[in-house]
Amino acid sequence: MQLNCPMPEVDFNVITLGHGSGGLLTNRLLDKSVFSLFKNEMLDPRHDGAIFNLKGRTAFTTDSFVISPIFFPGGNIGELAVNGTVNDLAMCGASAQYMSLSLIIEEGMRMDELWEVLVGVKSAADKAGIVIVTGDTKVVDKGKGDIIFINTTGIGELHPHADIDAQRMHDGDVIIVSGEIATHGISIMSVREGLEFETDIESDTRPLNHLVQKLLDEVAEDVVLLRDPTRGGVATVLNEIARQSGFGVMLEEKQLPIDERVDSACEMLGLDPLYVANEGIFMAIVRSTSAGKALEIIKGATEGEQAAIIGSFTSDHPGKVILKSRIGGRRMVNMLPGEQLPRIC
Repeated sequence: MQLNCPMPEVDFNVITLGHGSGGLLTNRLLDKSVFSLFKNEMLDPRHDGAIFNLKGRTAFTTDSFVISPIFFPGGNIGELAVNGTVNDLAMCGASAQYMSLSLIIEEGMRMDELWEVLVGVKSAADKAGIVIVTGDTKVVDKGKGDIIFINTTGIGELHPHADIDAQRMHDGDVIIVSGEIATHGISIMSVREGLEFETDIESDTRPLNHLVQKLLDEVAEDVVLLRDPTRGGVATVLNEIARQSGFGVMLEEKQLPIDERVDSACEMLGLDPLYVANEGIFMAIVRSTSAGKALEIIKGATEGEQAAIIGSFTSDHPGKVILKSRIGGRRMVNMLPGEQLPRIC
């Protein structure tokens, strides 16, 4: 749910190259948008960087977002950029604290569109509890930026008991997915392909840091690994982990949580939901002795109501991912060989 932030009065309707010159127009743009919307004591001095205190072990991540279209059911590129960075920190076992925001804007972008993106950034940042403390703005020639690209860098403090490491993997460790798979990728494809459903399939983009911190508070010592299956989906991430850990994966198809509309859309488009991108779920690999408790914690949160145990790691078939079908057959689930869904984040 976005904030109610009316766009301030401006004396321009579209972004021009002059807004990226570093001069008067740049200052007017930033004053009316970034500095008014994200006002805080660390951003207000307008230095080239931010000064803040850190303590203990720290996680650091950076990402770029080039999604097309920039507005989609359930969100926009601004929300996606914040949530993506917050969630990358969460997968390290860290609580997001500070973030930079850099915008590459194409000449001709409408100011009302830019404002909507920035409000999405603000809304997502407030929900996650992360503070935007520095950033940058560039304007490129028309035709060279596809409306807007966003780069974010985040920093956060690690949970004191987190030990997220694939080398800690044991035979029998359980795989939990926190929600329905493939929703984000199909929400983007529904816009691109003009697919119509009885109700919109909305992106699941959201911050996961609060839920992850709660999980770590309860069972940190038994949480082996955390990953968010974004590009390449669940299948690609599990292949990466299998190769890194030296263990195999056994997946149970009947346990995979997926919305019926998403499943139907995947079938219509010839897509395997295991390879479709996600933005609002994570996978937790936990010790089998704590799997029940971990699942209960995740399902107890709104963002984890559809969580399920979908498989486990095994000493059999090391480095390979095997799927047990609903009818009992087995097939290899390989690494995604190419880009199945272009520009989903």
